[in-house]
Amino acid sequence: MNIDQRLEAPPQEKLGLDAGTRVEIWMRLAKVLEGYLAELPQARVAPEVDLEKIRSLLAPLDFTHPHDPLDAVDFVVRNLWDYQVHTPHPRYFGLFNPAPTTMGIVADTLVAIFNPQLASSNHSPFAIEVEQHLIRSFARQFGYDAADADGTFTSGGAEANHTALLTGLVHKFPEFARNGMRGLDRQPTLYVSNQTHHSFIKAACACGLGSEAVRQVPVDGALQMNVEALAEQIARDQAAGFAPYLVVATAGATNAGVIDPIARIAEVADRERLWLHTDAAWGGAVALVPELRHLLKGIERSDSITFDAHKWLSVPMGAGLYLTRRPSILEQVFHIKTDYMPFSVSGANVADPYAHSLQWSRRFIGLKVFLSLLVAGWEGFAAVIKHQATMGELLRQALEASQWKVVNQTELPVVCFVDRRPPEPESDAIIDAVARKIVSSGEAWISTTRLGEGLLVLRACITNYRTDSKDIETLVRALDRARDEFYRRA
Repeated sequence: MNIDQRLEAPPQEKLGLDAGTRVEIWMRLAKVLEGYLAELPQARVAPEVDLEKIRSLLAPLDFTHPHDPLDAVDFVVRNLWDYQVHTPHPRYFGLFNPAPTTMGIVADTLVAIFNPQLASSNHSPFAIEVEQHLIRSFARQFGYDAADADGTFTSGGAEANHTALLTGLVHKFPEFARNGMRGLDRQPTLYVSNQTHHSFIKAACACGLGSEAVRQVPVDGALQMNVEALAEQIARDQAAGFAPYLVVATAGATNAGVIDPIARIAEVADRERLWLHTDAAWGGAVALVPELRHLLKGIERSDSITFDAHKWLSVPMGAGLYLTRRPSILEQVFHIKTDYMPFSVSGANVADPYAHSLQWSRRFIGLKVFLSLLVAGWEGFAAVIKHQATMGELLRQALEASQWKVVNQTELPVVCFVDRRPPEPESDAIIDAVARKIVSSGEAWISTTRLGEGLLVLRACITNYRTDSKDIETLVRALDRARDEFYRRA
């Protein structure tokens, strides 16, 4: 069917298209998927960004004239190839954006066509039971009693962390759920380290606490939360009339992959009767690896946990998870009655998601996790996580051998490093120049960040299950060349 025939099609086929066209699109998509996987390792990791060119490509598309569906697909595919950082590339050493699992891609496709609406148990009982099964399964991995654990899938770690602030507030101040801040006689405060994810500041604002309610606790030389400083800050706030209510431990900080001393923080939280939340969005995956599980010692004492399957479990964006060992708290925070929502499944012990989380209508997030785990199993994921940790150690060794200095301390595959050779005034300049050179070359993608006393460092994270020793060698050679070029120009 040509474009003129499609324009004359019945109204319903303007959206659904006819069977023949759909088959053509499915076949084209299959070719695109396999072509991307096959060609990606040889492609540039990052494009040359030209926003004006992208805008000029989009400007003629004013939606007044329908386009051929296959041409539309080709337009998007071509420009996604040309104008994005390819996070699934094995030499993407950036943020926690992995290559997605094949079964995760399959799951998102199935979710798109079946389009289950996860608000009511009456509408999507299978999807809701799958997610509840996963919540119990992950709860066990983190040391919770699955019989008492509860949780919800979220859009990502930011929503899960926001949920933690709300559940902590209602647990400490039950009146908050009804009256908000006006029902409290003291300002609640929460405690994070200066390496904690900044989503907590956003969440504090969204909860009505304000950013000044977030106390940033100093870290020690290893960038872990200083537990003594935490206790001292809590004592000062109590003496000043504030109401401490929550402390956040981080398991795998974004900057340097550091895991806070969760067990010691839990002792302070228990003593002061604070809600303990562990943000294990990335690093929590080591709970699946027997050899690395000790890094999370004490996490089972957390009142709640954030975990993102779209990070180290490599499912497509976004798949966050909020877990708690307080089985009634989500209902206390989010329960609501309406006249228009469908009734719950009769006699079932299940919470309707719309009355159990921040979201109302939402996608079947858990399917990409369910299918990936069903095919790979816990052992399959454990093997991948161990491989990536091994690649992180290989990168550290290769950098040290090439006169780079690794400056963070972690067993996780986040490597922060500087050049051993430059005098101090030049350190920031060379770090920035090397990072820009690597990214602009297209050979790899790395970033910079600041640690400790503001030290600018290069940061490389093994975030792809396909990254191997050859990719590590390519990165280190590119780093050495970029550094040499900087010295030649200096």
